[in-house]
Amino acid sequence: MALQLFRPGFANQSGLAPERRFLVLFLPHWPTDYLKRRDASLLAPLALYERIKGGLRLAAVDEEGMKLGLRQGQNLADARALVPKLMVLEHDSALLEAGFADFADWHSNMSPLVSVLTDAAPYGDLVLDISGVSHLFGGEQNMLRLALSRLQTLGYNVAGAVAPTIGAAWALSHFARSQVVNAPMLETRLDALPVHGLRLDEKQVATLVQMGLDRIGQLRTRPRKPLQARFGASLLLRLDQAYGEIEERMTPRLPVVEHAVEHRFADPIALMEDVLAITQDLAVKLSCHLEQQGLGAQGFHLFLYRVDYKVMTLSLNASRLTRDPVHIAALFRQRAHRLKGDYDPGFGIDMVRLAVTSTDRLDAAQASALAVRNGLEDVDRLLDRLGSRLGTEAVLRSQMVASHIPERAARLVPAMAGPVEQIALPSRIRPIRLLPQPEAVMINAEVPDGLPASMIWRRQAYRLVKAAGPERIGAEWWRSKKRLHLVKAEAAQGDETNPAPHIPDLPLFDPDADSRDYYVVEDEEGRRFWVFRLGLYGGAVPPGWYMHGLFP
Repeated sequence: MALQLFRPGFANQSGLAPERRFLVLFLPHWPTDYLKRRDASLLAPLALYERIKGGLRLAAVDEEGMKLGLRQGQNLADARALVPKLMVLEHDSALLEAGFADFADWHSNMSPLVSVLTDAAPYGDLVLDISGVSHLFGGEQNMLRLALSRLQTLGYNVAGAVAPTIGAAWALSHFARSQVVNAPMLETRLDALPVHGLRLDEKQVATLVQMGLDRIGQLRTRPRKPLQARFGASLLLRLDQAYGEIEERMTPRLPVVEHAVEHRFADPIALMEDVLAITQDLAVKLSCHLEQQGLGAQGFHLFLYRVDYKVMTLSLNASRLTRDPVHIAALFRQRAHRLKGDYDPGFGIDMVRLAVTSTDRLDAAQASALAVRNGLEDVDRLLDRLGSRLGTEAVLRSQMVASHIPERAARLVPAMAGPVEQIALPSRIRPIRLLPQPEAVMINAEVPDGLPASMIWRRQAYRLVKAAGPERIGAEWWRSKKRLHLVKAEAAQGDETNPAPHIPDLPLFDPDADSRDYYVVEDEEGRRFWVFRLGLYGGAVPPGWYMHGLFP
């Protein structure tokens, strides 16, 4: 069992940030190697073709095809004439990019920061930030050897290098393979590499070679302004990034975890029960570590690394900061029930990692024997369990809204959307249940503004024996499309010395048209209803009655 704090680039005991270290893996024949692993019936030599305006050309060639004289970009007809036994498939860019993305995620078992370099191609180059993690593998040389050997065992052609910059590691992996270069050796090693190692476009490389500048070291001695005028700022940028004059940032594919624990297995496991059992053990160790740091977390991520270079991820969020191992393990157990038939361990899982994000200070609290529990913590745990099993979007709660209109006064939001806002509730009695939409009813009253005496709702007559009200709720004029007319008529006329201001021809806001008078009414059988009259008598539009809610 390994307990590890993943913080790439963390400061050492002297307070100085250590030298950044990057490992780049170059897979020159990734497309064909990947397809051969997916389908054992595919034999070498294998090539992938793509359609262009002029016909068909080779988009990828395996190692044996390269030895036979084939090359990328060659016409398919010429390739078939050169190698009659050539096996060809159409190039599926979406499939290869998705496969390489999964392939990149699998390498997070070596470093939490993994990115795909797409400068030369959308697949084929991986970069790992190994700052502060290489000691877990016995040093950078052993880490590089392990990364190369396990990919070669899977059937991939691969080369790699370790350097202080991404650009240097990329150049070394392509043109001086399997090297570990430290900062004092960086300039010497880079100077001897071809200019292709700067990740320039083909036109820039061809022009540099024509000028006799075929080595990176030759560019460093040339004046920078003529180079920028001839080749653009991208040449100087790549040069400075390779030598570490300008920092090149990588974009990790997986979220950067703040704390993590992991367990590597001598023999792969496959059963979900075994995964959940080890998750519970990891939750205990992670809880102890967070407690030492005085931290709690809300985001939890479980990474299952399969032996066939794929990784499965289970992520969930808690409603409040926690480090309770029992609660964390229960959440993942509930979440596992949602997988059902989607769980596929492949040929087995050789490593499990439990990581957290969204951490914050969580001090230890001592429970008092005389303390009275308010139940809020139990409610939060219930919401967490329901959310992990049903999904966070399926567990909703009511959120109060600053509005007097009943249907606008509350809305449904995810239960873990955030803390409940405290809004003053109306002091009057409200029904527990509101209709989805107010429904029109017929009301008879002794006088127009009197209490309702009878009602017809959904073709059924009700004789009302009790009524209370009205409670008047005015229209929210700021939500109306109309605007208030604030200029008095006599002031708007003006005179010669004080001309009248410009008044746009806007309709006046009529508060009576949208005002509601609510009544609580009760029929002979004791059923209570919440009805309202929209509008006032005597207006331009006659008022109407509506049913809005039911009392229990």
